[in-house]
Amino acid sequence: MNKILIDWGIDPKLANMFDESIIAVLMIALSIGLDYLCQAIFVGGMKRYTKRSPHKWNTLLMKRKVVHHLIHVLPGILIYFLLPLAFVRGKEMLEFSQKICAVYIITAVLLTVNGLLLVMLDVYNAKDTQKNRPMKGFVQVLQVLLFFVGGIVIVSVLIDKSPMTLFAGLGASAAVLMLVFKDSILGFVAGVQLSANDMLRIGDWIALPNGVANGTVEEITLNTVKIRNWDKTISTVPPYTLVNNSFQNWRGMQESGGRRVDKNIYLDMTTLKFCTPEMLDNIRKEVPLMADYQPAEGEVPTNSQLYRIYIERYLRSLPVVNQDMDLILSQKEPTTYGVPIQVYFFSRNKVWREYERIQSDIFDHLLVMVQKFDLKLYQYSD
Repeated sequence: MNKILIDWGIDPKLANMFDESIIAVLMIALSIGLDYLCQAIFVGGMKRYTKRSPHKWNTLLMKRKVVHHLIHVLPGILIYFLLPLAFVRGKEMLEFSQKICAVYIITAVLLTVNGLLLVMLDVYNAKDTQKNRPMKGFVQVLQVLLFFVGGIVIVSVLIDKSPMTLFAGLGASAAVLMLVFKDSILGFVAGVQLSANDMLRIGDWIALPNGVANGTVEEITLNTVKIRNWDKTISTVPPYTLVNNSFQNWRGMQESGGRRVDKNIYLDMTTLKFCTPEMLDNIRKEVPLMADYQPAEGEVPTNSQLYRIYIERYLRSLPVVNQDMDLILSQKEPTTYGVPIQVYFFSRNKVWREYERIQSDIFDHLLVMVQKFDLKLYQYSD
């Protein structure tokens, strides 16, 4: 082709350039054709195999396009080794083209390795036994390192310098790198602490101070912890915030046998009095749980004392109350709002909706029963 163009009277430089361009275009077309052929053979075959295979990792390899990215390496390698045939006379153009081709190959390899990391993460997360230790943050660290090193290698190829020379130069600018990757470094360290100490898991109900977040942990990444609040809003906080500051994790309650109820009933102190024999008889008749009550010899009980005894007996009779956990009735120091009776017990049902219904029903009953003991609830009025 070059000789023909020169015979036609075309300038030799233009003839050489045109000749090399034609060869380069043909090589690119050949490589693209090879890429499509390999995609059809390998990716198509992989898809057919995946439909018949019981293994989940095959599907994940296709989902993350690992095979797709890996096949892109083949035409890159083909072009790289055929380029000297195209640019026989143009050394500078050959070097430039080989650099571009090398960048393409490195990029395809980076995307392939990144896809493999994501496949490993998907396989790990699919195991129920591993859900308590989220690995997404660690995989993100590996991704950052992968693309950071890959970027250094690409730059070294473009400027024709050794990667080690660039890494040595980066050592001098470590302070700047620390500033750039501050959040990622802090997030990684915090993620290690949260995971190693089992402080946080996906699915945990946590509450942060000042109402910043109160809900279920949905995702733990390198830089953020995503929390779905009970009002269905989403809060995101850095992992190191959870390590440096306090937060409340309700997992212990969810794994235990009950959820705590701790409320006060305020009695009007002017209605507290000793019980007469007639009062005791009336209470035994009107309150079945107190039918067998007998005061100790020489003891004159008060109506508030009997009321506390009734509350305990009533709670002991309820199957929704966990009898194996603490059940405490105590009379607190009188206040300007009356005499507080603390009622402390654990509900067997820990689901929010049922928990609220159970405690509401119990306290409705206890508040109404106050009058049976000739007591009154304190109610503030101007």
